[in-house]
Amino acid sequence: MSDLDWIEQALTGARPVAVAALLRYFRNLDTAEEAFQEACLRALASWPKNGPPRDTAAWLILVGRNAGVDAARKRSRLEALPDEERLSDLEDAESALAERLDGSQYRDDILRLLFICCHPDLPRTQQIALALRIVSGLPVARIAHAFLVGESAMEQRITRAKGRVAKAAVPFEAPGPAERTERLAAVAAMLYLVFNEGYSAGYDQTAARAPLCDEAIRLVRLLQKIFPGEPEIMGLAALMLLQHARTAARFDAHGAVVLLEDQDRAAWDRGMIGEGLALLDKAMRHNRPGPYQIQAAVAALHARAATAAETDWPQIDHLYASLERMQPSPVVTLNRAVAVFKARGPADALALIAPLEKDLAGYFYFHGARGAFLNELGRREEARVSFDRAIALAGTAAEAAFIRMQLDGLGEGGARVAG
Repeated sequence: MSDLDWIEQALTGARPVAVAALLRYFRNLDTAEEAFQEACLRALASWPKNGPPRDTAAWLILVGRNAGVDAARKRSRLEALPDEERLSDLEDAESALAERLDGSQYRDDILRLLFICCHPDLPRTQQIALALRIVSGLPVARIAHAFLVGESAMEQRITRAKGRVAKAAVPFEAPGPAERTERLAAVAAMLYLVFNEGYSAGYDQTAARAPLCDEAIRLVRLLQKIFPGEPEIMGLAALMLLQHARTAARFDAHGAVVLLEDQDRAAWDRGMIGEGLALLDKAMRHNRPGPYQIQAAVAALHARAATAAETDWPQIDHLYASLERMQPSPVVTLNRAVAVFKARGPADALALIAPLEKDLAGYFYFHGARGAFLNELGRREEARVSFDRAIALAGTAAEAAFIRMQLDGLGEGGARVAG
């Protein structure tokens, strides 16, 4: 590994901690980010000659803080930052700072940074863009590519998000236990949004957006590290890993969607599945069930089934019923209907989703599932209407092609549901 390779890995790993601490110090996102970038430049100049510091995060925080203060001093025409020789010999100061970065302060800094990125005043797209830029450090060009927009448009989106955060006067004091729990839930939801932006990409977008799944998993692992006793964070990590493990089997060579029951299970990433199952088992031992753990348990039942025919659909129905009680949602009920269809038949499934028609009128999967249930019951013309509506609402060419295949097969039985 070259010097630049290990330095890049060290800077990427330390970024969330360093930026979070600099944000607490300067109370301004732009200033914190600029200070960190200056510290990175100094690391590139110093570390190849002097070797890595004992604690890379502490070194970057100290150098970044000095750089930020120096910038303020220059604006006030005061003294400059010490020269490079003095900055290169930071062992004593770095050690003292590392000792002060105790677990509580570390957790609160990271949580504050992530919470700012998912501030409720920000639209979903701005939350995700801000987290990818500030916490992950992804270049604006790469974020823009993932969201299929121009670089200048994404730059404006991130700038607007920073402006909203500044106007919102987000508190920088350490949160109390109740607020910490609330913030953690908001952060987990935002990270799952990042994951879904990558996971829901069509075949033609996979190369650009699939890395968002990897980044979401990296960030949720960071949360695991600083909140090791939180079963819902373990559940979220397990859910992401179990879903992402199927990525290689989700599309065929022509870009068409491959349903879960038809996927080549040999192509699933067994290492990722093993890690996800272990995390889920660890979370469940806490006996504090939550929505992410339940969704991960559903994914685990699919992962543990050697073949589609061995899937425990009654248990999946039971899990979704628990999720409905815990987190009522039309989409949760629709997902449960797929399990009901597999376990008890199309009539029960159709009855279950009948009350959802108004709420999910603009949802592709509702019309696709309804069409499949109707077709299985022999109600061909009604199925055709539902499939036509699904095609009109399809978000990708692959989704539309799958529904057209359903239309072509009307009357043949064996309805297929995109679950």
